[in-house]
Amino acid sequence: MKIREMGITIGKLNTGEKNCITDVPGVMVGHVTLDYPLNETGTDYVCTGVTAILPHSGNMFKEKVTAASCVLNGFGKTTGLVQVNELGVLESPIMLTNTFGVPAVTQGTIEYMLEENPEIGDTTGTINIVVGECNDSYLNSIRKFPVKPEHAIEAINKASNHQAEEGAVGAGKGMVCFGYKGGIGSSSRVVSGYTVGCMVLSNFGRKEDFRGFQYETKGGLSETADGSIIIVLATDAPLSDRQLKRVAKRCGIGLGRTGSHFSHGSGDIVIAFSNAHKIPHFSDETAETRTQLREDHPIMNQLFAAAAEAAEEAILNSLTQAVTTHGREGHVVEAICLRKEGN
Repeated sequence: MKIREMGITIGKLNTGEKNCITDVPGVMVGHVTLDYPLNETGTDYVCTGVTAILPHSGNMFKEKVTAASCVLNGFGKTTGLVQVNELGVLESPIMLTNTFGVPAVTQGTIEYMLEENPEIGDTTGTINIVVGECNDSYLNSIRKFPVKPEHAIEAINKASNHQAEEGAVGAGKGMVCFGYKGGIGSSSRVVSGYTVGCMVLSNFGRKEDFRGFQYETKGGLSETADGSIIIVLATDAPLSDRQLKRVAKRCGIGLGRTGSHFSHGSGDIVIAFSNAHKIPHFSDETAETRTQLREDHPIMNQLFAAAAEAAEEAILNSLTQAVTTHGREGHVVEAICLRKEGN
């Protein structure tokens, strides 16, 4: 269940109707979950997947959106962020998967976008695909490369604006957070008529580092790798790419509140976009006009708070929505059990 259903409220701002990244109008999410043994003994096991986050339901290459990224700790293998930060736009879905699945997911997403846009690489330029990853090798036989290009295409085709599944699904199937089962989590906030939505792929932290709530200590992994987290932040607030980067940085506050200190081997990366504007790929105009929020208006501080709150709650939801999961070599990662302090 979500953290709020346990009587635990994060922050002061109101959530969206679904308390999910899909509360941001137009944003869609799709998952493909892979869960099966590769041999009779179960020593090799597929426990992984792909998650697709679409900024809107139209043609993402022809109608780009404003975007930015913030690298809190750079121990990661993402694709596409150099161009996102150079040009300030996103022109593909944001794809999430395991570390060794990045090439296959990139290929599959390219294939999908080429099918949608025959002119790419022919009469116009190439395309910048954004893929984020975390290492799920404790549960998943990552060396067997179970993620294929077709899984990326399937995840995109499954995307909808419904309440997104959370926990051990999609790219989150094999992830571990604070020694317990992690994965996909989401949350949203509404400020001054705008929505801020967050989705995380959580795979970080030691059990002893978890902060904020008492929880059952039986089970769980005492020693885990540094891990990683990918945080995707979406909004319909009209922000420039520079402003988006400022808001994205505040996701690190929410991450820190859960107990992370951005450890040495952790890839802690935020990818943010605003779909308030659609930026046409084809245009004969010399200039374009956009509206953006004033920097010194109080709403900016509300957006900062929204990013911090939504990121923290999304991480907690990734834990509370996950279920105990079995993987390779007989490995088992248990679901966490949280309760309010003093109860």
